[in-house]
Amino acid sequence: MSVSRPEFREAMARLGAAVSIISTDGPAGRAGLTASAVCSVTDDPATLLVCINRNSTQIGAIKANGVLCVNVLTAEQKEISNVFAGLTGAATAEQRFRAGRWSRLETGAPVLDGSAVSLDCAIEEVLEKGTHSVFFAQIRGIRLGEHGPGLIWWGREYHPIGREHGPSGSRSGGST
Repeated sequence: MSVSRPEFREAMARLGAAVSIISTDGPAGRAGLTASAVCSVTDDPATLLVCINRNSTQIGAIKANGVLCVNVLTAEQKEISNVFAGLTGAATAEQRFRAGRWSRLETGAPVLDGSAVSLDCAIEEVLEKGTHSVFFAQIRGIRLGEHGPGLIWWGREYHPIGREHGPSGSRSGGST
């Protein structure tokens, strides 16, 4: 028995996920988009799975550059998510990357300063499945941000998650 597309989409709306900006730079240029379909695959070697709709105008640059950075957003970065989701009219990479401050780690992919964590990756494999490209990306560098509320997508809306850690429960994040 097969499920309908609307039924599947409604089910996935009830599967909360961290909100991330997927960014890239290289010979094909700088590009970025908002995504929530990111998960860990293995810790040896440290690898992520990133799913991106093949209709995205950003996907060509990501594939051609062979690198990407998963910038996991904090609750305070909701507006940056909207910019990279194309909800503010910022269509070009130049317009999108005006939001936030950016730096680089190992691969040269843009790293969003102030994100909860940035996972700088080299793309190892791409599988095409239905409407999406599935990227297997090996992590080459990690930058941990400060602890604070994260941002998830659930029920077709943003939601902050977690809480600030006070001095007694503080944990510091460093960068690599």
